[in-house]
Amino acid sequence: MDTTEAGARELDLGDPGYRDRFAIPPADGGGYAETAYFAGNSLGLQPHAVRAELLEDLDDWARLGVEGHLEARRPWLPYHSLLTETAARLVGALPSETVVMNSLTVNLHLLMVSFYRPRGRRTKILIEDSTFPSDSYAVRSQARFHGLDPDTTVVRLGTGEVLDFLAREGDTVALVLLGGVNYLTGELLDIPAITAAGHAAGAVVGWDLAHAAGNVPLRLHDWGPDFAAWCSYKYLNSGPGAVAGAFVHERHHGDPGLPRFEGWWSTEETTRFEMAPVSRPPSTVEAWQISNPPILAMSPVRTSLRIFDEIGMDALRARSLRLTGYLETLLDETVANGPVTLLTPREADRRGCQLSLRVDDAATIARRLRAEHGVCADVRNPDVVRIAPVPLYSTYHDCWRAATALAAVIGDRP
Repeated sequence: MDTTEAGARELDLGDPGYRDRFAIPPADGGGYAETAYFAGNSLGLQPHAVRAELLEDLDDWARLGVEGHLEARRPWLPYHSLLTETAARLVGALPSETVVMNSLTVNLHLLMVSFYRPRGRRTKILIEDSTFPSDSYAVRSQARFHGLDPDTTVVRLGTGEVLDFLAREGDTVALVLLGGVNYLTGELLDIPAITAAGHAAGAVVGWDLAHAAGNVPLRLHDWGPDFAAWCSYKYLNSGPGAVAGAFVHERHHGDPGLPRFEGWWSTEETTRFEMAPVSRPPSTVEAWQISNPPILAMSPVRTSLRIFDEIGMDALRARSLRLTGYLETLLDETVANGPVTLLTPREADRRGCQLSLRVDDAATIARRLRAEHGVCADVRNPDVVRIAPVPLYSTYHDCWRAATALAAVIGDRP
């Protein structure tokens, strides 16, 4: 493989990706005009189409006022349904199983109201030992809400320990709640195998897909987890704090014994304005909705999901494998002998597009990459730099810049 800058440019000619659809930030430093952006696992870049389409929704508000609920170009009353089918295809679910609503941790809490039901000996919640802190806070607070001690109820495991624990102590587990792709290491977990093992042990299985949605192909309906949730501001490029998504498998729809919080938007749309005092929830995941959706926040999600629908996750995954494999080769050549350890699995089918590097003083490394070389990477203190070549907008030349810059920064440290 040609690992020179000219070689990277040549690869980009044959495999250009979709960079022209996105606003690429200008570089703060280095010799190139645009940032080599590898922080899409934290916040994705803005699609160019967002601005015009969001302005259309703003114009309808100005032009119509309250009548926009029914008369806007994209009427607000059913607006969330404009996102349903594209979101469902993205995660491999039925439209009736998929809804865009709220934020990620709010959705996890709403779903745990229904699906974390500790009884007798079966009380434990399994999470990764390196789970995202918000998930840890959420499950610990759920344990306390049920009068349980979170220190004994929440079991933190290495990802390789989950199946053994379920086989050994599965009768104590009420809920398995793992990240589909681990936020820290970039490891892609075996979602279907863990889901099957959790169910075989009698547990409910849910997934946090914050780092999986838009990163790897998903088949939620076929794999059969009970529920899942994901955010849309990372790989889904829908803007900071963007509206999240939720999945509930159809086997749970309409279950009268399943507790669930309700509100204005969890009743049937056709009877919503009868103003009845008792909710009539539909037999779909929309029964888990509570409030009317924020239209102006949903607009970028709709725009972004259409991009994924047009290109397809299989094509994006194929390009992701090529880009990430190329970056790995470059890093092996440039920093293999330095004080850097790759945390991400080397097997391509066990990771998404993120490569996590363990290196001392990661924050300083990341600051210098940006200030001196125009390379934007993500850092998790104290010692992890996360580099994510996103297949929608990253290039081979970006990867070459990152590897070259990292070698320069590490090489001139005292």
